[in-house]
Amino acid sequence: MVYLVLNHTLSLTLSLFSVLLPVPPSQELTMTGMNGNGPGNLVDPLEDPVPGLGTYEDFNTIDWVREKSKDRDRHREITNKSRQSTVALLHSVSDAFSGWLLMLLVGLMSGALAGGIDIAAHWLTDMKDGVCLIGFWFNHEHCCWTSNETTFQERDRCPQWQSWAELITGTSEGAFAYIVNYVMYIFWALLFSFLAVILVRAFAPYACGSGIPEIKTILSGFIIRGYLGKWTLIIKTITLVLAVSSGLSLGKEGPLVHVACCCANILCHLFTKYRKNEAKRREVLSAAAAVGVSVAFGAPIGGVLFSLEEVSYYFPLKTLWRSFFAALVAAFTLRSINPFGNSRLVLFYVEFHAPWHLVELGPFILLGIFGGLWGALFIRANIAWCRRRKSTRLGHYPVIEVLVVAALTAVIAYPNSYTRMSGAELISELFNDCSLLDSSQLCGYKQVKTGVGNSLADRPAGPGLYTALWQLALALIFKMMITVITFGMKVGADEFPSGLFIPSMAVGAIAGRLLGVGMEQLAYYNHDWFIFKGWCSPGADCITPGLYAMVGAAACLGGVTRMTVSLVVHHVRADWRLEYIVPLMAATMTSKWVADAFGREGIYEAHIRLNGYPFLEPKEEFEHSSLAVDVMRPRRSDPALAVLTQEGMTVGEVEVRIQKSTHYSGFPVVVSQESQRLVGFVLRRDLLISIDNARKRQEGVVSASQVVFTEHAPAQAAEAPPPLRLRGIMDLSPFTVTDHTPMDITVDIFRKLGLRQCLVTHNGRLLGIITKKDILKHMAQIANRDPDSILFN
Repeated sequence: MVYLVLNHTLSLTLSLFSVLLPVPPSQELTMTGMNGNGPGNLVDPLEDPVPGLGTYEDFNTIDWVREKSKDRDRHREITNKSRQSTVALLHSVSDAFSGWLLMLLVGLMSGALAGGIDIAAHWLTDMKDGVCLIGFWFNHEHCCWTSNETTFQERDRCPQWQSWAELITGTSEGAFAYIVNYVMYIFWALLFSFLAVILVRAFAPYACGSGIPEIKTILSGFIIRGYLGKWTLIIKTITLVLAVSSGLSLGKEGPLVHVACCCANILCHLFTKYRKNEAKRREVLSAAAAVGVSVAFGAPIGGVLFSLEEVSYYFPLKTLWRSFFAALVAAFTLRSINPFGNSRLVLFYVEFHAPWHLVELGPFILLGIFGGLWGALFIRANIAWCRRRKSTRLGHYPVIEVLVVAALTAVIAYPNSYTRMSGAELISELFNDCSLLDSSQLCGYKQVKTGVGNSLADRPAGPGLYTALWQLALALIFKMMITVITFGMKVGADEFPSGLFIPSMAVGAIAGRLLGVGMEQLAYYNHDWFIFKGWCSPGADCITPGLYAMVGAAACLGGVTRMTVSLVVHHVRADWRLEYIVPLMAATMTSKWVADAFGREGIYEAHIRLNGYPFLEPKEEFEHSSLAVDVMRPRRSDPALAVLTQEGMTVGEVEVRIQKSTHYSGFPVVVSQESQRLVGFVLRRDLLISIDNARKRQEGVVSASQVVFTEHAPAQAAEAPPPLRLRGIMDLSPFTVTDHTPMDITVDIFRKLGLRQCLVTHNGRLLGIITKKDILKHMAQIANRDPDSILFN
């Protein structure tokens, strides 16, 4: 300690004399190099921090161990200082409170943006059908709220709202009016799609897709500069509204996770401990992922479980509480905005009145099997389509591709009322439990009889219901096909924001409603069968088709994403009755088991692998019996591993070594080339920054200056240039394994500690290095995949 004080005092004195009494260069060199053994004014990164040290280049993986160590040192320093003065104590309190304040801001900002997106998307979606005469900014529902001329049978028609055919031709009846509405629907769909793709390509290419595969990769420690930046947030928010309003088979729920993470990343720059520490920032991003799902589904608990189950790589206990707090704040913010006008957080809130019976577990499990088969089929078809786009000229014209898909979707969707409506409205319609006041086609039954309360007893299907069932069957086929193409548009060309939650839920909800109506009619006409005896008597409300739709939605989304617990919580939130947990869990688990039989990857993991991101899947088991020596580099046919020695190398030699090994992100430091005894590990970026800074700030550092990684500089001639001490940037405790360490243990070390690289030794001598990319390539080879598909370091 005394040495440090004297050293800083001497440095400050010399600096003052150099300012007050300019010294000739020759004398200045003598002053900086005096005493031969230990220069008095050497720049040591440990004692005099250099800007840029400890940061990471784009498309690189962070060092979790180093980042956590930096945060512990920072916290220890603040704690020690807090005992010395009141100001330091207040600073310690504010540092501890800053995490909760940040969560509050993330929740408020994300909830406000989600409310604005919901309102704008609803308005633009209705604009494809017509316009409100009393204010073009009103959507259809708000426009007719104050109307006194709305009838029960045609509750969506009012004089204040006019279709485009009424505005242009003066009538809403006839073939010409239908054609005018048809053309205007296609026109608005193409316009919204064109604006979305142009904005993404011109201002923020990272605003494409759902963002969840990239968020998962970032949370695992990967750096993608700009992916969570302010331009991405602005363009994603705008184009998400346009994309959803265009009528394409996509949703906004997945992209809302990206939006919330952008908010969190931007707000992190207001707090030093999150701005300067990548590991701490990823704790905030994990909480932001929970916020995104909370505002998407109105389920704060489900959002926290989603972040824990699906996207987070490191999720400590304090992040759990902060995630829940931020998700609650976001949900309350969205509730105060009330974007749907129903005092609910989501559009498809339902209430079921009839309980389910044990016999219905069979159909629920069938829905789970359907969801698993659909999930496996969708993943394979979508990945095959994406690979075809990347390998052919199909993906070279993204604007034309989006317009063609949008036009095709609009042309096919318009004649069918169930494909014309938005995905959220369709799910709400399918979840609906028919009541006495319902005028929907799905409630077109004969011989209506009053059941319990406001619900209806089981009754025979009427012509309206049969028409609706045919339309739903066609909508199911259309949704299954078009979703594969639509979700694939984001890969390769970076052009369009899209989410998968709503389309997958819509497919399952349609299948569930069809099965539910079938079960209802079966019970009505065969109530004397043994499976219905005792619980389904004539005139009773036995089967709830809306419940089947909800179970089917959960099954299909689970088959695609492989979520389980968080998915059940999302859907229980739709009704808030715990008695439906068993059907939902049965269908969801069945869906996961069936889908896993065809491949354990969910859609997001498949897209991570397709894009070549260095993501080490925590759920994937490593079952091969290879050793560390089989995976490490260099191999027997490769050149020797590039290393640095702790003494004896000059600045010029180090620079040449760095330039020749441009693909290395760091270098082991050894005692000598002969002994190969390991001393530490130094990052390439830190070396470059330190050498460049020393040339600017330390007089006399030239290419002939020695680079030393030892604690004390070696003795040298008086006329020799001063050495450059870089011990402060070296990791003195790099993780090492022996050459006979099993790879399953090595993989677990990489997963649980978040390592970038691990050095391989034999009896203390350095043999090689294993990086995360080496492990991913090795796992790809074992799985008979192309190891060169891992694109990034």
